[in-house]
Amino acid sequence: MIIQLKQDITESQKDSLIAEVNQIGYKITEVKTQLGDYLVGIGKKDFDIRQIGKKEGIEDIHIVSDEYKLVSKKWKAKPTSIDLGNGIFIKDGDMAVIAGPCSIESEDQIRKVIAHLKENNIKMMRGGVFKPRSSPYAFRGLGIDGLKLWYDLAKEAGIKIVTEVMQVSQIEEMYPYVDIYQVGARNTQNFNLLDELGKVDKAVMIKRGISGTIEELLQSAEYVFSGGNEKLILCERGIRTYERASRNTLDLNAVPILKAKSHLPVIVDPSHGIGIRAYVPQMALSGVMSGADGIIYETHEIPEKAYSDGQQTLDFAQSSLLAEQIRKTFALRKTFALL
Repeated sequence: MIIQLKQDITESQKDSLIAEVNQIGYKITEVKTQLGDYLVGIGKKDFDIRQIGKKEGIEDIHIVSDEYKLVSKKWKAKPTSIDLGNGIFIKDGDMAVIAGPCSIESEDQIRKVIAHLKENNIKMMRGGVFKPRSSPYAFRGLGIDGLKLWYDLAKEAGIKIVTEVMQVSQIEEMYPYVDIYQVGARNTQNFNLLDELGKVDKAVMIKRGISGTIEELLQSAEYVFSGGNEKLILCERGIRTYERASRNTLDLNAVPILKAKSHLPVIVDPSHGIGIRAYVPQMALSGVMSGADGIIYETHEIPEKAYSDGQQTLDFAQSSLLAEQIRKTFALRKTFALL
């Protein structure tokens, strides 16, 4: 059960409401976010919600059977829109394009990528400054100094930053310099990290776990929402299966399922999803047609010289073509939707 409270509810009204719900047999958790105040009730006893809904101070009340409550579409039918400022959104009915290198490597690289993005009207740049790598000897990022440099250059160009946060201690130092915190596949069930991201007033993009289910991804988002942060984005980035012909198996089934189950925007990462440069454009366009609200992919001036993930990274010419194809395919999708 989710009870949405009115902004002007008094403490006495809230206390009375909580007492009555507890008496019915439901355990109440109070959730305060940037956008509203909620009471999440957990219990199994059937009752007439009109019994509660008539009490003072209630904006709305819903019965939600899903284990994940706040991210469920069963109580919030209107899709969530992520406003990043300066007219840049990630939302239903639009197509966000996010592109950039796997790793932030140097000032020269940042400048070249930003120039490429501006030429193609791409307003969000991805990149890693803290890199979780399978090998301890691989390049692991420029750290906070690299992020500060990137922020200065991106802000001047009007580009928003999407970058991965790996641990709780990084959240605060990164806060002034990021627009979207990315929770990588290895951290999707790092519940301490998710709890702390619930306390920040910045967007959080949660990637699906390496072998995670759709429900587990939604439960991860529930952690952040219940902590107080409604600015959430879900990302399908491929899962590990027994198939070895590609890096991962991009589960495009997840896109319409997530859109049906949750009010949160869903984006697709074809670079990690298939892991082979030649096939990234096809999977990106498939992601568009599957109903995604955005595509995030990797690009580098010379992928063969990239510090990481060069095998799945598009060069600038390929990226320019893909950005154009994404927009054309999205226009085609909207045409089909009208039929």
